[in-house]
Amino acid sequence: MKLNRYITLRHLFISNKKYIGLDFKMDKVLIALTKGLPDIAWDKENSIYLLPNTGRNIDIIFKTFKGVAWINCNYFFEKIRSKQLNEVFDSQWIEKRDLPLTYRRCPEEYIEKLKLKKYSNNTVKSYVSCFEKFLNHFKKVEIEDINDRNIREYMALLIKNNSSDSYINQAINSIKFYYEMVLGMPHTYYHLERPRKGKKLPIVLSKDQVKQMISTTKNLKHRCIISTLYSGGLRRSELLNLELSDIDSDRMVIHIKDAKGNKDRYTLLSVTLLDDLRKYFKQYRPIKYLFEGELGLPYSATSVAAIVKKAAKKVNIQKSVTPHTLRHSFATHLLESGTDLRYIQILLGHNSTKTTEIYTHVATTSFNSIKNPLDL
Repeated sequence: MKLNRYITLRHLFISNKKYIGLDFKMDKVLIALTKGLPDIAWDKENSIYLLPNTGRNIDIIFKTFKGVAWINCNYFFEKIRSKQLNEVFDSQWIEKRDLPLTYRRCPEEYIEKLKLKKYSNNTVKSYVSCFEKFLNHFKKVEIEDINDRNIREYMALLIKNNSSDSYINQAINSIKFYYEMVLGMPHTYYHLERPRKGKKLPIVLSKDQVKQMISTTKNLKHRCIISTLYSGGLRRSELLNLELSDIDSDRMVIHIKDAKGNKDRYTLLSVTLLDDLRKYFKQYRPIKYLFEGELGLPYSATSVAAIVKKAAKKVNIQKSVTPHTLRHSFATHLLESGTDLRYIQILLGHNSTKTTEIYTHVATTSFNSIKNPLDL
């Protein structure tokens, strides 16, 4: 039997109480069945039916709507989306901060949960900073008394103060982490409106510009870092976590492990890069990681960014060049050379070709057959 009715379960936290939200398009049958649920209430502010969040009520919902409507639980049951990177958790900076006595620090359980979930150190710093600013905005309110209306007011303040879209998103994520991960209330504030993402095109270099950056970099280690980022389309974090065993010269591939979304993948290994890597290995003798810093630890992320920026400046590239620019360039150059979008998606580790399609907007092959009207 095909069901044409859908109900999405939502988590809501109102006046310090947990509720199940029943979200559906208005339908006489669904409304009648919903009104028959025990302790059901209509929330005018969120335009949604509410039911006390108990295991018994969840069972009642499934029994009531069985054979009548599909129950979508994708927004209700917890999913862990952390990157699970193999980084050493750095909490020293939190303890060593010189802060005023009246400053409200991030709760200890918040830090412990970030550590448990294996969030990257950059994410930890971002979450702690954003959440503490949120807490200190409500200095006179106990943390357990802060409600969703307070949070909405805080978001409105950020917008009024012209905070960037990325900062507002970070603030939302840091707040959601506390209520959903620390207190165990998944998707409590799912209805917080996020800034609409702008559709900005990636910055891309020409093949000649990339080759100039590589050829003019005399330091062998630095040259290998730039070449590896570009020739494999790697994210900076993926480069830093590469181990010697990840370079497969027999199959001419690089094995990327535990990348974004906890995924493994293979990407291309350049013949030119392999030759440089062999020279690099003989000179630097890394032990575990392909690019090591002090004490055999992975190379510094800021150092990689500085190497790329310096190389771009040396060949007089006016664009703002980052390690991710080389990844964008890798994908665009493959597309321009005729590589199928599906293969590029696999090499980049994207979940969907929709993410990879952005490069069709910057690939020059799309415009080669079009004659400029000025030249007609």
